[in-house]
Amino acid sequence: MAAAAVTWAMLAAAAPVTRLDVEVDNLRSAKGMIRICLTADPDNFPACIDDANALTRSVPASVRTTSFPGLPQRGYALAIIHDENSNSKLDTIAGIPREGYGFSRNAAVRFGPPRFSAARFMVAGDAELQQVKMRYIF
Repeated sequence: MAAAAVTWAMLAAAAPVTRLDVEVDNLRSAKGMIRICLTADPDNFPACIDDANALTRSVPASVRTTSFPGLPQRGYALAIIHDENSNSKLDTIAGIPREGYGFSRNAAVRFGPPRFSAARFMVAGDAELQQVKMRYIF
């Protein structure tokens, strides 16, 4: 049993890793923060609230790029909001976003956020790039 645990730990440590670069395009202003959530868990997309393994970043809206180094090579999805008033949430009116939002692969938004499968992309190789175009309704 202990030998199996050691072998698993060695395999996990040797798993290939890569870097993900994220570029956020089409911001309407440099006010507030860009809040980025990266998850591999379909059950916690797009909110990432209950995902202990989700990676999140908050960067000033004037900074439109960020990186996630050392990621295991697998499938992920990004959810991004432009938190213009820096209150750490996506403001809505009757469930309709008042602030900007975007998803990896620029997944289509119809009646609510896209499914994980629509936003999912693979991270493999030396580095990957996701360019996310922000959308605004109001």
